[in-house]
Amino acid sequence: MSENAARLNRFKNKGKDANELRRRRVEVNVELRKAKKDDQIFKRRNVAALPEEASSPLQEKNQNCQAARQWTVEEILIGVNSTNFESQLQATQAARKLLSRERHPPIDQIISAGLIPKFVAFLGVTDCPPIQFEASWALTNIASGTSDQTAAVVEGGAIPAFICLVTSPHQHISEQAVWALGNIAGDGSALRDEVIKYGAVAPLISLLEVPDLSALTPGYLRNITWTLSNLCRNKNPSPPMTAVQQILPSLIRLLHYHDKEVLADACWAVSYLTDGSNDRIEVVVQAGLVPCLVKMLGSEELSVVTPSLRAIGNIVTDEQTQAVLDAGALAVFPPLLRHHRANIQKEAAWTLSNITAGRDTQIQEIIAAGLVPPMIDVLARGDYKTQKEAVWAVTNFTSGGTVEQVVYLVQANVLEPLLNLLASKDSKIILVILDAITNIFMAGDKIGESDKLCLMIEECGGLDKIEALQAHENEMVYKASLNLIEKYFSGEEEEVTSVAPDVTSDGYAFQISENQTSFNF
Repeated sequence: MSENAARLNRFKNKGKDANELRRRRVEVNVELRKAKKDDQIFKRRNVAALPEEASSPLQEKNQNCQAARQWTVEEILIGVNSTNFESQLQATQAARKLLSRERHPPIDQIISAGLIPKFVAFLGVTDCPPIQFEASWALTNIASGTSDQTAAVVEGGAIPAFICLVTSPHQHISEQAVWALGNIAGDGSALRDEVIKYGAVAPLISLLEVPDLSALTPGYLRNITWTLSNLCRNKNPSPPMTAVQQILPSLIRLLHYHDKEVLADACWAVSYLTDGSNDRIEVVVQAGLVPCLVKMLGSEELSVVTPSLRAIGNIVTDEQTQAVLDAGALAVFPPLLRHHRANIQKEAAWTLSNITAGRDTQIQEIIAAGLVPPMIDVLARGDYKTQKEAVWAVTNFTSGGTVEQVVYLVQANVLEPLLNLLASKDSKIILVILDAITNIFMAGDKIGESDKLCLMIEECGGLDKIEALQAHENEMVYKASLNLIEKYFSGEEEEVTSVAPDVTSDGYAFQISENQTSFNF
């Protein structure tokens, strides 16, 4: 085992192994979903006023140009059960208008009245497109509600009926069916898999099989993309791999389109697909999606940068990190670490922490890309959540990096901002920082510079902070700080025999003279 591998294992044996990184990824993703839950909506209700205004989920109108008098649910029930076809159409339209109300649509009353099976039956009336459309719209809005309300639509047999309408010759009917399936799939893994099981993927992607996507109206294309993203969403279980492989070529095509809303939802789809096991990430990488994602990282649209950065962050937690680096992702990171939105800074630092947990050659790529100064800047001046991610990035760097890489980090003035964060109330982060300091001292020992390191730590007030931790309530913090004090700051002069390390594969050697080394802190 190489020296670096042994050091990395020592780091990992402290409880921060690959599983820890994955746990942190899940933790971060849950937190980000809570913080940014409006970035992509799970279900959408069509509240446009007229059939001609069948809008995309991303273009909802807050208009309510309803007729002077709204029908009651009882009147709708009578009309729907009438033998007169015109009455059925009028009643279905009245139901759609009630369900399109901006405030308090009577979804439960419509369900309780037993209207869902009737509306589902109307979906199959191919010789009357208006009633197909009105029933589709009404059911779409019921399916936009709670899980129970969505389930009621599914129990009424709507999924296969909507799948048949996806390829309707009438685009407004097709769009409404696509939208309804998106609402159903967005409810969670179980209903998503029902939609897939009934065969929705093939007809959906067939809609994109046109020579030029611009031939589709913007709303229609956005709607299809959003529904495909919902088919990629949710875990436990993740979507069936066969469906994922069917959808991936369409996502690549959508990621080359010029509409920011299409790009955003396509990026969200990829972020969901990469939030899983290594084999699932590998499928995305093999499909050639990484260069597309890296290009999206440079977008000026926050709605596109957020999911593409999430996807890249997911990919670099596994063996596919090199694919991301080879695609030139690091060149885009300086502006991301300095982004005006704290959440982007945080995700960029989190992604960086997963890259620094890799090989020393990958750490060298981070240095070559000029990312150490902005990483330290975030450590010093970012908001606290971003600083925590930067702490992980630095500690992983000190654990997996070569001695000369750690020296470079110290020369870049990492010590003061790192030590300042020992004032944190988070015991876990304090322990991670103490790990980093220990790793830096290990590098210092190898080149006989530990005394100089002690002096640097004292000069920036770090020794006082480490000493104060000996009174910390957390026993692990107390022990870790005591170990550092006893080993490096006890004041007892010990005779240390410095041994020059062997030449590394990169040709570096530490030539240590009596008074000077080749690496200066």
